[in-house]
Amino acid sequence: MVLKWFVLGLVVVMYAVVIIFPQKKAYASLTAAVLAIALGAVTPWVAVSELVNWSVLMIYVGSLAIAELFIYSKVPARIADNIVNVSPNVGISMVVILVITGVISAFVENVATVLVMAPIALSLCKKIDIKPTYFMTGLAVMANLQGTATLVGDPPSMIFASYANIGFNDFIFYHGKPSIFFVIQVGMLAGAIYFYFVFAKDGKGKITVEKEPVISILPTILLILMILGLAACSFILNSGVTITAGLLVLGLGIAGILWYAFVRKESGKKVFALVKGLDWETILFLIGIFIVIGALAETGLLNDFATVLGHFIGGNVLLGFVVILTVSVIISGFVDNVPYIIAMLPVTDALATQLGINPELYMFALLVGSCLGGNLTPFGASANIVAVGILKKEGSPLSFSGWLKIGAPFTAITTIASAIFLWFVWH
Repeated sequence: MVLKWFVLGLVVVMYAVVIIFPQKKAYASLTAAVLAIALGAVTPWVAVSELVNWSVLMIYVGSLAIAELFIYSKVPARIADNIVNVSPNVGISMVVILVITGVISAFVENVATVLVMAPIALSLCKKIDIKPTYFMTGLAVMANLQGTATLVGDPPSMIFASYANIGFNDFIFYHGKPSIFFVIQVGMLAGAIYFYFVFAKDGKGKITVEKEPVISILPTILLILMILGLAACSFILNSGVTITAGLLVLGLGIAGILWYAFVRKESGKKVFALVKGLDWETILFLIGIFIVIGALAETGLLNDFATVLGHFIGGNVLLGFVVILTVSVIISGFVDNVPYIIAMLPVTDALATQLGINPELYMFALLVGSCLGGNLTPFGASANIVAVGILKKEGSPLSFSGWLKIGAPFTAITTIASAIFLWFVWH
C-alpha cells in the first residue's frame, strides 16, 4: 500500500514537471522511471524487456527518418504546387492544400508535415496579400487531425495499436467495421467544410505558382514500401505492432539514410544533422513513460481509478463515452497526450469490461479525444508550437486568443463529427 502511494506521488510530480517545463519532459520521465525501479515497483529487467515497447520506438524512428527524406525530395511541395495551379480559385486551393497536408500527415510526422507545407502556405498568402495566421493554424490542426488516422501517423496511434494489439490494416477496418481511419475522415470532412467558409472571402481569382523541382522519388518509394510493409505484417501476422513491423520500418529508414549519404553524396555534416534532427527527445520521453505507467499499473492504481470512474458513470454507457471524450479533449489541449493515453488505455479498457461493452468504443473515444484535443490551444501539440514559431518569425505573431478563434471551433466541429460516427458504428 505504501509503495502504491509513493508511485502515485512520483507520477504526479513527473506530470507537473512535464506541464511546467515541457522542454525537460525527457529528463522528467527518465528520472521518474529510474526512481520507480529504485523503489522496487518494477525490476530493471521487467522495465527494459516488458514495459518499454521497442517495436513502437523502432517504427517511430524509422518513420521519422523516411519523413525527413520525403521532405528533402520536394515531392510534397510539388504536389501542393500542382494543386494550386489546377484549383479554380484561391479559397478552394487553400482548403485543398490543408486536406493534402492532412493526407501527408497520416504517414509523416506532424511537425515534419507542417515544416514542409509552411513555405507553400506563406508564399500563397504573400501572393494574395493576406496574413498567414489562420492558414498556418489550419496546417497545424489538419496535420494533428490526420496524424491519428493511421498506425504510423502519430505516437499515440502507435501506442494505442500496441496496447490493443491491432495492426496497420485494423486502423481501416476492424472486426468488419469502419475503424479509426474512417472516424477521422468524417472529422476531416467536417473540418474541410469549416475551413472553406473561413477562407471563402479569399476565394476570388486564380493564381499560378512556380513548381518545385523534384530531387528524387526514392523517399516516396520508401514511404510506400513502409505502408505496404506494415499492411502486409498486419495481414500475414494477424497481430498488432510486432517486432517484425518495427524492424521493417527501422530498416527502411536506415536504407534511406544510407541512400542520402552514399547515393546522393551529401556531406557527413548533413547526414549527421539529419540523424541528430530526429525527435530523440520524444524517444527518450517514451522510454521513461512506458516504465512509469507500467509501474503504476503494477501497483493496481489504474484498476482503482477505473473502479472509481465506473461508480461515477454507473451503467450509463453514453455518459461514459461523453466523459472520456470530453476529458481527453480538455486535458490534451494543455498537456502532452502521450503520457495521458498510456495511462488511460488500461483504465478505459477496464471500464468497458465492467460495463460489459465493446472496449473499442471507449478506447477509440480516448484516442480521438486525446489527439483532436491537441488542436484546442497553441501549445496542445508540437505542430502547433512550430506553426506559432514560424508565424512569429514571419512577423505575424499569433496570440492565445487568436489561436482559439480557429482552433476551438475546429476542435469542436471535428470532434463532434468523429464522435457521432464512432458512436453509431461501434456502440
